[in-house]
Amino acid sequence: MKSIKDLEEIRKRTYDTINLRKDQPGTRVVVGMATCGIAAGARPVLVAIMDEIKKNELADVVVAQTGCIGMCRLEPIVEVYKPGEEKVTYVKMNPSKAIRVVNEHVMKGKIVQEYTVGAEEN
Repeated sequence: MKSIKDLEEIRKRTYDTINLRKDQPGTRVVVGMATCGIAAGARPVLVAIMDEIKKNELADVVVAQTGCIGMCRLEPIVEVYKPGEEKVTYVKMNPSKAIRVVNEHVMKGKIVQEYTVGAEEN
């Protein structure tokens, strides 16, 4: 990178890769990686998700990190965005739960209800 133009080209390529809109194919999995999430165990959750996606060769899935989602008591939090569907928020995640979410929700479209914020709140 030698110029502002080079930086802008990198930014655009990156943005196009991670910005999956509702009308675009593919799934986006977002892991809360603020201090609260990391302290609660988000890093192993993120690694488990990435490993499971790689193991299953899921080319249409993007994994991203975000800061504080605002529900620190429910960390680690994972959000799944599938095109044309409502976002699903999973809470109090661990690596084994994360693997199940990838296998059931991301791959088969079946929401794992007992891990969702709605189930936790009830």
